[in-house]
Amino acid sequence: RSGDTGKRLHTARSRNDQVAVDFRMYVRKEIQAIIGLILDLEKVLVRKAEANLDTVMPGYTHLQRAQPVTLAHYMMAYVQMFLRDRKRFQNAFDSANVMPLGSGALAATTYPLNRQRVAELLDFPAITQNSLDGVSDRDFILDYLSAASICMMHLSRFCEELILWSSSEFHFVEMDDAFSTGSSIMPQKKNPDIAELLRGKTGRVYGDLLSLLTVMKGIPLAYNKDMQEDKEPFFDARDTLLKSLPVFTAMLRTMTFREDIMAAGGFTNATDCADYLVKKGVAFRDAHRVVGELVAYCIKANAALTDLSLSEFKAFHPAFEQDVYDAMSLKACVEGRSIPGGPAPAAVQQENSQLRTAKQ
Repeated sequence: RSGDTGKRLHTARSRNDQVAVDFRMYVRKEIQAIIGLILDLEKVLVRKAEANLDTVMPGYTHLQRAQPVTLAHYMMAYVQMFLRDRKRFQNAFDSANVMPLGSGALAATTYPLNRQRVAELLDFPAITQNSLDGVSDRDFILDYLSAASICMMHLSRFCEELILWSSSEFHFVEMDDAFSTGSSIMPQKKNPDIAELLRGKTGRVYGDLLSLLTVMKGIPLAYNKDMQEDKEPFFDARDTLLKSLPVFTAMLRTMTFREDIMAAGGFTNATDCADYLVKKGVAFRDAHRVVGELVAYCIKANAALTDLSLSEFKAFHPAFEQDVYDAMSLKACVEGRSIPGGPAPAAVQQENSQLRTAKQ
């Protein structure tokens, strides 16, 4: 259509550097979309945290009840994970944000190109510094796929907890009907299908990363046709993330937390009972042994620590006084952990304030 003018468009260009610059521009745009979706999820998590500063729940190690925390503290733990995901995607953006045009097929060109001016016009802050690397680099795609895999891993961990929490054994959460399904034969079932589907999609994105790593591991410099295999894993991971993040965010926004059930502490205040003795002058190893014996006694009696009488406490150690009951209340256990990073409402509010300051 353009005659001789059109014929000149290919001057000093190769498919190799043209494809490289097109892909980098596309990846930049897609990363910005993903970062926006992660931000939306973080906002929902922060709102959930702010609404549940005083909602006490058990924290776990080895999937065994360990110490009391708050639902706010739990939500903010995932905020920290997704903050790191955003940083990883920003690093992938920076990796892609370098202009390779002028690299030619592999050995640059004899034409006196103004590469910096082209980079400026295409909104790249920098140009590639080596023509061989410029056409054969796909690290920016691997950076994206790595960030996507870790982000999906975080979603999967969260989904795993929500699946457990929605079971009858936990019953910490009630899924909205829009994000759960019934059984074809069991009328009582309410299956957390969306969380399970998201958990399963994580393996798919891992496969995308491993696929491209395997393709790239045996490629000599410079361009080889193998590198056309970079598109499919990228598009698949991109599609999966673009669907997974907003669905998870909506599922989290609409679920209901059972505060009354979460508050049942078991022996999560046992550490605080030991700390109580330490503050009375007892060595921690001795306090640890005493409270271990107390817990064993409670298990046999089918009682909680706070159910014991003061005389029962004193039978295990004379340092126990009436104030032990206040010290072991779940509210006191949580509020006492007020150092930066702790689950106390004041510490969580400080964490939120720091996030807001950082965003400004």
